[in-house]
Formats: sequence, structure tokens, C-alpha cells
Amino acid sequence: MIVSFIQASARAEPAARAPLHAMLTLLLAAVSILAAAASTHHPHPFDPLSPAELTAVRDAVLASPLVPARPLTFHYVGLDEPDKPDVLFYAYGNSTSSSRAALPRRAFVIARAGGESHELRVDVTNAAAPSVLAHAIHHGAGFPILTLEEQFAAVALPPAHPPFIESVRRRGVDMADVLCAAFPVGWFGDLPGEERRVVKLLCFVAGATANFYARPLEGVTLVVDLDRMAIVGYMDKVVVPVPKAKGTDYRTGKTGPPYAGRTPAPGVVVQPEGRGFQIDGHFVRWANWEFHVGFDMRAGMVISLATIHDAEAGGRRRVLYRGFVSEVFVPYMDPAEEWYYRTFLDAGEYGLGLSAFPLQPGADCPANAAYLDGYYAGQDGKPVEKKNIICVFERYAGDVAWRHTEAGFPDRLITEVRPDVSLVVRMVVSSGNYDYILDWEFKTSGSIKFTVSLTGLLEVKGTAYTHADQITEDAHGTLVAENTLAVYHDHYITYHLDLDVDGTNNSFVKNTIATKRNVAGTPRRSYWTVRRDVAETEADAQVDVNAAPADLLVVNPNKRTRMGNEVGYRVIPGGATAASVLDDDDYPQRRASYCKKQVRVTPYRKAEKWAPGLYADQSTGDDGLAAWSEKNRAVRNEDIVLWYTVGIHHIPYQDDFPVMPTVSGGFELRPANFFERNPLLTTRPPGLDQPPLVNCSCTGDPR
Repeated sequence: MIVSFIQASARAEPAARAPLHAMLTLLLAAVSILAAAASTHHPHPFDPLSPAELTAVRDAVLASPLVPARPLTFHYVGLDEPDKPDVLFYAYGNSTSSSRAALPRRAFVIARAGGESHELRVDVTNAAAPSVLAHAIHHGAGFPILTLEEQFAAVALPPAHPPFIESVRRRGVDMADVLCAAFPVGWFGDLPGEERRVVKLLCFVAGATANFYARPLEGVTLVVDLDRMAIVGYMDKVVVPVPKAKGTDYRTGKTGPPYAGRTPAPGVVVQPEGRGFQIDGHFVRWANWEFHVGFDMRAGMVISLATIHDAEAGGRRRVLYRGFVSEVFVPYMDPAEEWYYRTFLDAGEYGLGLSAFPLQPGADCPANAAYLDGYYAGQDGKPVEKKNIICVFERYAGDVAWRHTEAGFPDRLITEVRPDVSLVVRMVVSSGNYDYILDWEFKTSGSIKFTVSLTGLLEVKGTAYTHADQITEDAHGTLVAENTLAVYHDHYITYHLDLDVDGTNNSFVKNTIATKRNVAGTPRRSYWTVRRDVAETEADAQVDVNAAPADLLVVNPNKRTRMGNEVGYRVIPGGATAASVLDDDDYPQRRASYCKKQVRVTPYRKAEKWAPGLYADQSTGDDGLAAWSEKNRAVRNEDIVLWYTVGIHHIPYQDDFPVMPTVSGGFELRPANFFERNPLLTTRPPGLDQPPLVNCSCTGDPR
């Protein structure tokens, strides 16, 4: 465009050149302003590290003399978020977005070199000149996340190991059909300094099926030293038949005869005016909600700075500072030599973000969804792109937001109904055999619903049993197919939720329902009332939600409604409220002892993010949520964090095999005296401009 103006000016008559020169001057000035704006553009403090920033982190770490040992491998690279007061001032200060001063961009890195775990903080504010600000060596228990690359390197070792070759031959299996997977070894009493960074390899037979988990080489275990990348232990203890491939596949066209019932009619969401939400960078705006969506290689999806617009208050109000899944603990219940250590910490050992894969449009998410990508640092520190790992969509489920029909008037019937529409932000984690569908559902009522949906493949044990009648002792599982036991296990999904309900300082309240004897002289003999307890310390805020009926609330004691009630949010348990029943001295329980209570509250500390501690692989329980809670710090009228654990005791059934239908559980954060009245009262009823309902007269088979 500028070139065209210059050419036109050159060709123009002298008298006509002056206006063209003026226009060119204005155009160049506009371009200069846009260039200056672009040069001063800076990411939001909670934006995930960009590919350029990840590259800068790698360059700074590799160039630093603080870690001279080689090879150096990157195990975690994540945003080292600014201090909370700085972020709050940036987000909610009086300055406009264009005049806000950029906060420093920093990364937190855990790398392995020289047999040690190194922690580094790297400044990438100027990605062209990054610098290492701090360095420390981890001397405590535990190790960082397993990298994908070292897992692939480890599972490539068995086919060249002579004892393994012999074990495969004895079972009559073709080595070309064998796949192996790396399993963390847990912790079972080793003292600090005695641990080796090892994994156990378990192997399976694929052959004609994609469900190799259903065909274990039971009894075969290899131990691999990851720092040496060498097999250092081998066991072949039991020889039982390898389960058959028939009936184990779940792929289209491989599952046997077609579905015999009538297939539901296909449905599609139609939005004539387009999507009702906007995505601006990492910010999502929809209806009365606004929030930031980030990505982390350990936590996966991270939701921050969630605010809701209150029409009566005339502005936005804070609800959540930052929230994410902190850990997924999955202990199996078979004490046998080949099984006792299978007590997974999926976030801290494997990484939820690393285990998130592209979502399938039209299946994982509906047709009206938008998608977000993510980036993480590979073992070599180079950025790796993950496409379409988070989706955002409006849900039209046919639910009702509120309604009432009044038949009390003799001359008329009054009915008011409002349809419910919500916004879902979803990520799916495929951690080995299991898939976790993780939903944050924002509702115009002010609620946020958290749903965990489990599906995927059962982890099974090879056995000689072919019929349930043959089982005469505790088999630690259910016989789901010939020679196939699905082992009992648990799922505990723990959320870290830094709630800032209408401000930073909050309190935790337990409204317990208490039965009272009636002494008022009326015929009633009993009733219930509410006993209100405000937690003073962390010990007061540990709750087993199954123990007694109670409402749990996070309130702001410094803000009240016009009626004088403290504004707050309720914590409403949904399905899946199991708590751990393992003995307190059992090693897996010590590592994840926080699972004894579904609800815990701690004072906010920037470093306290991960429920099992920063180093989850072979962790001992000395660091983490339970250990922090033992400090019994003050939580009343403080900046507090709510930890909620969704729990499921899973007894497998044949219906779960070979792939498990989705089972869901979760909880809800719901306004409790947060608004002056129902915020949906002023929502519009279905418009008169909508298409009329059509009464369809169907012919043929009505079934």
C-alpha cells in the first residue's frame, strides 16, 4: 500500500503531489505507531511460556557455568509466576491495559545432570538475552517427572536382553508383537540417598489387538537405571497364559458384530449468530464470566483470574485467582511382587500436560468448540507443540436454569422458564491405560462445576483362572475375560484452588446440620438447625465430607450483602467422594496421606502447588500437602487455598472391558450470599424470534 502511494506520488502532476504527500505522511505515522505498539506488546503474566521463551530458557541453561556436567536433560520447564500482589495489581489496578508495566517473565527449570537434580530460575523478559538468576541442587527425597524420551529409550532395551528373549520364547510369543512400558517404583522405606533413579518395565503382547494392556506377560519385570540407561534387574517369577487377543480390541471395525440396538439420531449444535464466547490470546470471555486459560506440562490446563460481572454491583467481582489439578493418585490393591508398587502419581511422575493429546473435533468436543494449543520443553529443552489440547464450547444440554409454574390463581396459569447454557473448558489426559476427561463448566448463575470423567482401558493381571467358580481366595480383582483379572484400585484427583472470593482474604466455614429436640410445646418432636464453625487453623479445615451433613463455604468476612450476610461460595460435593482406606503406615498412603480427607485448606504460599511435593517420583510424604497442613497455620481471614480431592474406589466389572464406559464425579463451587438475589432473574426468556415448535407426526416403527 505504501509503495502504491509512492508510485502514485511520483507519477502525479506537481499540483496534485501535495495531498498525496500529506496522505503518505499520515500513513507512515500510523505505521510507526502500530510498530511501536507491537514492539511494546508484552504477554500476560500468566501466559504460558512461548516457543521463543522456551528456546531462550534452553540457551541460558546450557550456557550457564552453574551446571557444567553433561549430558543435561530437561525434566520440567514451567512459568515461574510473578508474586501474587504484583499480578493482582497488574490485573485489577487502575491503569489501562495499554499503560500497564510488563512484569518479569521467568521460568522455573528442573534439569538432571551429573546424577543430580538441578533447580534453576531463568529470566526471559528479554528472550534475546536470557539469564540464570538462581541455581540450587535438590538434596532431598524424590526425583522429577519422567521424560517421554527416556521412557522410550528404556522400553527399547528388553528385546536385546537375553533373559527376556528366553522368557518371551517360553511363552510362545513373537518378539515383534511385544511392547513394554515404564512404571515408577514408588517408595517403600528407602532412606534418602539410598534411592536410585530407576523404573520397572512391564511388557505386553499386542499382536492382532491395539489393546496390549489386556495381554500382559505376567511375572516378567525388568528394572532400568535411567541415569545409566541400563537394565540392572530382572525377574521372571510366574508363568501363566497370555490372555487371548480375541475380544480385546476397541477400534472401529475390530469390535465384532455391529451394534444391535437402534442407533440414536445424530444431533448438532446450531448457533446462527456464531459462538457466544470470545478468545483473546489466553483470555476467554463469555456471558458474565472472564478468565485466563494456561497450560503447564505437569498440571495441564490452568484456569486463572476468574471474575464474574455483577450487574447490580456494576462491575466485575473476583472468584478464583488460580486453579488446576495438582495430582492424580492411583494405587492398585494387589500386594503381589509384580503389583505392590503400582501406586501412580500421574501428574508428578508422568505429567498431565505431557499426557494430553489432540482432541478429536466432533467427538471429544462438539462442532461449536474452539481449540487452544500448548507448548512444553522436550528432554533436550527444545519447544514441542501440542495441537488442540484444550477445547472451549457452549453446552446446550436441554437443562433448565430456573423455572416456576404458578397454578394458585383461579383465572390464569403463570409459567416462567429459563433454559440453561454453560461454557465448558476441557482437556483430556491419556495417562497410560486410563483417560481422564477434565471439565471446568462455568454457569451464568455464578457456579463453576468440576467434572472428572474416567474411561479407557483396565489394567489387568494375567491369571490361570478361566471362570469365576475357580476363584476360592482373594484374587484382588474381577475376572473380566479368560486368564484376565482386572485389579481393584482407586482414583484420587486433587484440585488446587486459590479462591479469592470478592477479595484476597477469605475464611473457611463449616455449617453443620445438627438435630435438636423440640421444646416449644408444639406436636413436632425434633428439627434440625445449623451450627456454624469458622476454621481458625488448618486442622479445623480438614473435612471428611461423608462424616456428617454440612455446608462448606469459603467466605469473605470483610464483605457483606445488604442483608448483612458474608459473601461466599459453597463447596458442594458431587459423586465420587471416596477417601483412602489404606493404613496410615502403608508406604503409598504416607506418600499421599492427604487423600484421607476430601477437603483441606492451607494459607496461600507460592511454592505450595503440588499435593505430593515438588519431587513426586519416589517421594516419601515428607513434603507435600499433608506435611504442610501439619504446621497448623492460621487460615481465618487469610489468603487461603482450597484443596478438593475427587475419590473413586474402582471395583471393575465385565462391562468395563475391553474399554470402560465413562464414569464421572466431581464437585461444584456455587455462590452463597455472593449476589443480592438470583443473578439469573433478569435473563431473557426464549425470544419470540425463534423458530416455532414443530409437532412431528412420525410414521413407521416408533421404537
